[in-house]
Amino acid sequence: ISQMLWPFWLGLGGPIGSGHQPFPWIHIQDLAGIICHALENECLQGVFNGVSPSSPETSNSTFTQEFAAALGRPALLPVPAWAVRAVFGVERAVMLLEGQKVVPKRTLESGYHFIFPDLSAALKDIVA
Repeated sequence: ISQMLWPFWLGLGGPIGSGHQPFPWIHIQDLAGIICHALENECLQGVFNGVSPSSPETSNSTFTQEFAAALGRPALLPVPAWAVRAVFGVERAVMLLEGQKVVPKRTLESGYHFIFPDLSAALKDIVA
């Protein structure tokens, strides 16, 4: 988020590429909470996805609009795919341009209760 603040404050924020790609996210308090939950419960083993339960429905465009709204700024300038490839290289750009749909199935099944399951509330808390 810290790397995204200045462009958005200047009104230069916008979706990456098409903006339709999945955009997994999690509030830092929930990430720390999941780690503590796993450490405190010795019966838990394996992989626990550290993403919010609403992440599978969140696109890059949705995240961008919510982030801009939390800052009270516009998000009008999309970042073209060619620019992402030029800056990050073709292989690394794939993560940003195609995204990944991640579900916290085992995390939820383990009994962890998210503090910030909602993107809007999470972003408002972060920028407050």
